[in-house]
Amino acid sequence: MRLGLISDTHGHLDSRVLALFHGVDRILHAGDIGSPCIVAELEGIAPVTAVLGNNDWGLEFPLTEVAPLEGTPWLVHHIVDVEDPDISIGERFRNSRPGVVVFGHTHRPFHETRRDVVYLNPGYAGRPRFNQPRSVATVDVVAGKPPRVRFHPL
Repeated sequence: MRLGLISDTHGHLDSRVLALFHGVDRILHAGDIGSPCIVAELEGIAPVTAVLGNNDWGLEFPLTEVAPLEGTPWLVHHIVDVEDPDISIGERFRNSRPGVVVFGHTHRPFHETRRDVVYLNPGYAGRPRFNQPRSVATVDVVAGKPPRVRFHPL
């Protein structure tokens, strides 16, 4: 299974994302979507799991989603403290016991394993601003193996 990870679009979908995500089986959007049109456009590529970010006022998405992918629970939530995810995600983190947590908010790519949980942040995918690097990620998922993550600059 191949996934596309994106976050912090803030109402802008870079046309390069469509090419980078071509052929993925599913897309996970980790919040600060900005407009439901972003999710609708991504759904033209593959099914989308999307969560609210701290700037998504008035949108109809959940705060947290858990998706079982290749036998592993993947938790998607916008703001995550990787030092203590129990604080930022709370009961949903404890109950779902995710093997992978996908998050956004920091606008920086992140891939690290802590206490047997893989944490992934695809980076910032919104409009270019302040010379801030922008990126998305693709992930190859095979049951029983660590996810293979590749970050793509925009």
